[in-house]
Amino acid sequence: MKYVLVDGFNLAFRAYHAMPALTRRDGFPVGALHGWVRILWKLLDQETPCRLTVFFDKDGSRRHLALHAGYKANRAETPPALVAQIPELKAIAAHLGFALAEQSGVEADDLIASAAGALDAQGHSVRIASSDKDFAQCVNARVNLLVPPPAGAPKTGWTLLDADGVNARFGVSPERIVDYLALTGDTVDNIEGIPGVGPKTAVAWLAKHGDLDGVLKDADAIEPPRFRPILRDSAALLQRNRELIAFRRDFQGDWDATAPVDATAARAFFERMEMRSSLLEFERRHGTQAPAQLELF
Repeated sequence: MKYVLVDGFNLAFRAYHAMPALTRRDGFPVGALHGWVRILWKLLDQETPCRLTVFFDKDGSRRHLALHAGYKANRAETPPALVAQIPELKAIAAHLGFALAEQSGVEADDLIASAAGALDAQGHSVRIASSDKDFAQCVNARVNLLVPPPAGAPKTGWTLLDADGVNARFGVSPERIVDYLALTGDTVDNIEGIPGVGPKTAVAWLAKHGDLDGVLKDADAIEPPRFRPILRDSAALLQRNRELIAFRRDFQGDWDATAPVDATAARAFFERMEMRSSLLEFERRHGTQAPAQLELF
């Protein structure tokens, strides 16, 4: 069976920035909602999964902040117009028959990785829908990453990354993504890497020395020589980075949860939000005489 796991906030931001600043007649913002519904239907049509679950952060990540108080501290405040739409994004996802998953103090990434691991262990096929490169560490024979198209080229479509695709994009295997990002750092999450170490250098070191432990062990022989003292002094930083970037995969959840389409609630939602085009598309998909409860698949 195939499961699609959606990185909720990641794709909500994408929907918000991809759409114009649409509003309801009373001024309530609905642009992100229009884009969000399109994304969910696109994933449903393209992947035809047996289940699609949307994951959200809730109250920050306790484990990340315990390791690094500045984790994600460089990010700008979420636009108020998007903040106002987040509860509505969750509501319409549920009405359309998509399961929701969130746990207080746990980052959605850890929940997605836990779900992907559990479903993989049961022999299922898994697609993780996100533009977050950290998810490349989850890719294996049954778990693939679905990357949305660039903002400037939406017609290029979503890209499916398997292990070969990860290697082609980053220069390392999924098993080495954590070590790669520990070395280069991740400005999106405010994780400082080794100054001056970019992707090419990190790839070269990992190819020659095997993994991050090998790089640190061979610090006195590393090339270029100017990095040798820096690496010797950065062992603690790199180990912390590895803990920050590597997902926890032991969180529990009902990853096989079912969620019926609530046609009555969906219609009422689209009417309340004045989303006429989405209402028409919903009727096309489910029929104007659809009963209040429909099974999604």
